Amino acid sequence: MRFKDVFAIIGPVMVGPSSSHTAGAARLGRAARQLLGDVPERAVVTLYGSFAETFAGHGTDLAIVGGLLDFAADDGRIPSAFAEAERAGLGVTIRRGAGAKPHPNYAEIEAARGPRAVSVGGASVGGGTIEIHEINGFKAGCSGHYPAIAVTHADRIGVLAAIAQAIGGAGLNIGYLQTGRQGRGGAALTVAECDRMPDEALLRAIASLPHVEEVAVIHLN
Repeated sequence: MRFKDVFAIIGPVMVGPSSSHTAGAARLGRAARQLLGDVPERAVVTLYGSFAETFAGHGTDLAIVGGLLDFAADDGRIPSAFAEAERAGLGVTIRRGAGAKPHPNYAEIEAARGPRAVSVGGASVGGGTIEIHEINGFKAGCSGHYPAIAVTHADRIGVLAAIAQAIGGAGLNIGYLQTGRQGRGGAALTVAECDRMPDEALLRAIASLPHVEEVAVIHLN
């Protein structure tokens, strides 16, 4: 396994007890919160594997709910996340899932506010590090190490090139890019991890491109 830096090996500053079951879980919750763009009103969290077996003792459920409230992994409010969620008007359902997933520490998070809803499927792979495998039903994700631009668009010729050109034209370097699509010519989602945070001007430029439907940013650091 490759690590971003020495702190990924030592472990993150966090509310314990486990970097994989709490710090990583909080980051998964924050990813869903950032895709939604607001505090959710309702959320369903489905835990798999080790997450499902040990979440109560390790506080995985608390960490994910804290992340949905945009709490960082070291936020002292995580132990009271359910009370904080109630105060924020967020109703949460935690359930255990069955079946094989890409990693033993895996969660699927559905979050909604009003008519808008998002979903994230991802794993906590150790040391607070995560891997997002699925966004809004598309097999596309990111590592969470760097700012990631998530673009929902139609699967048309030239769309990816236009997105990459807009990002490069704004002076950002793409370190990783992945596209998931529902089928040829259907809906698609592209995630581009960049070396630095995109500004609002770039996000507006991407949103204005032909065949682009929505743009969001995941920035967990």
